[in-house]
Amino acid sequence: MRPVVDGSLGLLVRILRIMAAPAYALIATDLDGTLLRSDDTVSDRTRAALAAATAAGARHIVVTGRPAPRVKPLLDDLGEGGLAVCAQGAQLYDAAHDRLLWSLTLDRELAEQAIGKIEAEVGQLYAAVDQDGVEGLTLIEPGYLMPHPTLPAVRVHRRAELWAQPISKVLLRHPTLDDDELAAVARAAVGPLATVTMSGPGTVELQPRGVTKATGLELAADRLGAGPTDTIAFGDMPNDVPMFGWAAHGVAMANAHPELKALADEVTSSNEEDGVAVVLERVFGG
Repeated sequence: MRPVVDGSLGLLVRILRIMAAPAYALIATDLDGTLLRSDDTVSDRTRAALAAATAAGARHIVVTGRPAPRVKPLLDDLGEGGLAVCAQGAQLYDAAHDRLLWSLTLDRELAEQAIGKIEAEVGQLYAAVDQDGVEGLTLIEPGYLMPHPTLPAVRVHRRAELWAQPISKVLLRHPTLDDDELAAVARAAVGPLATVTMSGPGTVELQPRGVTKATGLELAADRLGAGPTDTIAFGDMPNDVPMFGWAAHGVAMANAHPELKALADEVTSSNEEDGVAVVLERVFGG
């Protein structure tokens, strides 16, 4: 027969289990403007805070607009060989085995149509694409300036060359409109053809319809046995809005876009001032 645990002892056991569990089982962080400093590095303080959270039983997962090939070097540097959500949620990447567990591509004909609709409203755009796959390239057409000059890109001679291989997303820039203006026009013009998001300065993007950081994070969390109530998320741009809507607690950086700050549960220091570490130290110790 199994021993009978009286009510008081059973309650004590449950309390001890709760006390032993981490405050959040999953820590989801954006990269640019959030976890990374402007020089694409992770500070020693942030590394220590992530290590302390991991020691407390939490899992860290990167959720970024960068495609998988641009994420692997950062994960290697952090010593993280787990899952990463890449390409705004269009890719679920297994860093340990350098393979995509899941990916969804943007139909290239629809992408061309979407750009045409936007250009009919605002004139010439400059475009780039992230190719799908763990060895996919970033291709940029003439006139397009990379918002992150440290990231590798291949310049093509004409726009038609952007569509040579399957793509995960399109990046757009306009010579005079700011990001908010371009994103607003793009959403109205594109309609159901694609999802429009803004992920950083000079980075308005088209991605597969219905794909967001939240859809990608949900896939990853499910594989890790976690859910929204287990998750704390960090971000800085409007592309992080869906992730904040999914996670139990959303933390915006001091340098975040006003749209994200308005929806955040709290605002921490900037990415240059170790804002992620500030919150993790409070929540997990370290």
